[in-house]
Amino acid sequence: MTRIDDKFAELNAAGKKAFVAYVMAGDPDFDRSLEVVKGLPSAGVDIIELGLPFTDPMADGTTIQLAAQRALGAGQTLQKTLDLAAEFRKQDTTTPIVLMGYYNPIYNRGVDTFLVDAKAAGVDGLIVVDLPPEEDDELCIPAQNAGMNFIRLATPTTDDKRLPKVLQNTSGFVYYVSINGITGAAEAQASDVAPEVARIKAKTDIPVIVGFGINTPEKSKAIAQVADGTVVGSAIVAQIAEGKPTSEILAFVKSLADGAHSA
Repeated sequence: MTRIDDKFAELNAAGKKAFVAYVMAGDPDFDRSLEVVKGLPSAGVDIIELGLPFTDPMADGTTIQLAAQRALGAGQTLQKTLDLAAEFRKQDTTTPIVLMGYYNPIYNRGVDTFLVDAKAAGVDGLIVVDLPPEEDDELCIPAQNAGMNFIRLATPTTDDKRLPKVLQNTSGFVYYVSINGITGAAEAQASDVAPEVARIKAKTDIPVIVGFGINTPEKSKAIAQVADGTVVGSAIVAQIAEGKPTSEILAFVKSLADGAHSA
């Protein structure tokens, strides 16, 4: 059992849906990023997705691309992202942290070294968007052997033939991408998402969390009503980009979390 498994068991026992928040590590700089991340649990965040800055984030829209550029420009690295997670762990030993990003920085560090360091920093799961199931031996299987969840994306184009392959070694939760395209590109519609979530849940007991295109408390609630929870990223990152005070950012996050938790 990982912290992610424990969190879903806790939420399930309470009859609540999950709220997952994504922020880019090191955006706009290390200290400010850490301040925001430290405040997320008290704002109602159940699981933290920490973006791993990368120069070519192909699945991300402009908002998150610019966040990666700001973070990299401020000197954020893979090591500093692990340092940020470790700093967070000094005050919070229960909220799960998922690193979300691309394989190149992990490959450059070396998979074995990365997994040891990530585990030591308190990372609980990985979402690596450019590693398909056919490459599971590369990182997915070693990560699970190291005690970390490997979370896979399913999309509107993941048909019934492909779905079993996607689910094969997925653990923690399935991240359903509610729209075709990049992050922040369109709004999710619960009426479109509901049958897709049901189709995935018919094939797995793992929780299905929906992300992409969720940017208001009302949308967060509507999507959580048809899934096991919601993920919000671009809308939060946009608040950071605007330079809003941490207190305002966290108040916005709390409104989104309240939406999901009221579903």
